[in-house]
Amino acid sequence: MKKSTINLPPQAPIMVLPNATLFPHALQPLFIFEPRYRKMLAWALDHHRMFCIALMKPDVTEARDVDDFHHIAGLGLIRACVGHEDGTSHLVLQGIARVEFTDFVQEKPFRMARLRDVPSEPAGDEEGEVLSAQVLEFCAHYQARGARIPETLDQQLADVDDPDVLCDIVAHTFVRDPFRRQDVLEAPDVADRLRALIKHLRDEMP
Repeated sequence: MKKSTINLPPQAPIMVLPNATLFPHALQPLFIFEPRYRKMLAWALDHHRMFCIALMKPDVTEARDVDDFHHIAGLGLIRACVGHEDGTSHLVLQGIARVEFTDFVQEKPFRMARLRDVPSEPAGDEEGEVLSAQVLEFCAHYQARGARIPETLDQQLADVDDPDVLCDIVAHTFVRDPFRRQDVLEAPDVADRLRALIKHLRDEMP
């Protein structure tokens, strides 16, 4: 599995959540029930089927201002959506890119931001192999300790030949603390990202 190139939309809606971080290559189930996010979902389905998941900052209970959430986020594509008679919806969002919000062009009825792609500086071949091997050792340890993981994870990991993709999949699957996940999401290059992931896996080791 290699990283694919995505043509980003110039702008996209933002859903701010207290405990969610969306990584590229990850699947995130969501239940949409708030009126503003129902409108956001309708807009996304009528346009490019994409919106961003942004993590609320610590000690914030409601994102009233743009400073209340992180501006590096995951952009996701709606892969499946089931609407209900009461106006709520269940959907599956697939992470497709790291993005940074460069400007906020709309606040109501839902937030909309202009986007900038957050590029990944690749790790060197040897460094990437060493760090990836350490990440896989932690995965094996977590699995041996009975951590609940998707049934398809073993096949996913076997198919991965890009350290960046490996990092995203493992961070999504194993790192529990949302701010540790955000730390991995925001790391500036793949080697730093892998090191951050290893640190957080060690800290959370069961």
